[in-house]
Amino acid sequence: MLGQVLPAEIFAFILVFSRIGSAVMLLPGIGDNYVFARIRLALALALTLVMYPLVRGELPAMPSSPLGLFILIAGEVIIGIFFGGASRLLVSSLHIAGVVIAFQSSLAFAQTVDPNQGTQGAVVSALMTITGVVLIFVSGLHMLLFVGIRDSYLMFPAGQAPPIADFTQLVMHLVSSSFNVGLKMASPFIVYGLIFYIGLGVLQRLIPQVQLFFIAVPAQMMMAFLMMMFVLSSSLMVFLHYFEENIVLLTAGP
Repeated sequence: MLGQVLPAEIFAFILVFSRIGSAVMLLPGIGDNYVFARIRLALALALTLVMYPLVRGELPAMPSSPLGLFILIAGEVIIGIFFGGASRLLVSSLHIAGVVIAFQSSLAFAQTVDPNQGTQGAVVSALMTITGVVLIFVSGLHMLLFVGIRDSYLMFPAGQAPPIADFTQLVMHLVSSSFNVGLKMASPFIVYGLIFYIGLGVLQRLIPQVQLFFIAVPAQMMMAFLMMMFVLSSSLMVFLHYFEENIVLLTAGP
């Protein structure tokens, strides 16, 4: 009796861990490079232990062939990667906003390692991304990610082929919407940069002897920092609303 039940339970546990583990490795704030892989693995195992009794009745029977087992696990990994990657695409709107702000404030040459993107980027971009991730955890929106993983078994039952076409359409929507929201968050700086450069052009025509470069760059940076004091909080609120809205969309299905 135990010899028949134990392999089935181990198979079910591995199947649940395949989806949850692949999602956790990509979730914003949890799956970033500065989080140790052992911590992510421990969190994935803990979530699997919690969610396993909730989804055990929705799992398919253990296949009789190794090929069937591989197909089931591959499907679960694809669904987990989709959910984790989609949530990370939402956070990329902060990176886009930071890059635009950096170019409009002459801070694009100030480079640092962006821990969320895993590459070198502008300091403003890293600041926006880290602050946004912190606000996600402070506001409790990270719990929506865990709820979404649980609800994914209702949207995409285990054992069925992942809807790749729907995944592709939703990813395209998230990419375009993240770019749009990033530009919205940086729109005050775009307007400021346009007015600033028009003013410099007029001033150069009126007083061509003045070396505007030595005057314009410090003034542009000071005005950009001043604008950040008043606008950054509102921009981050726009991001939080966008993140919450689209995470709910993910949990409701493509």
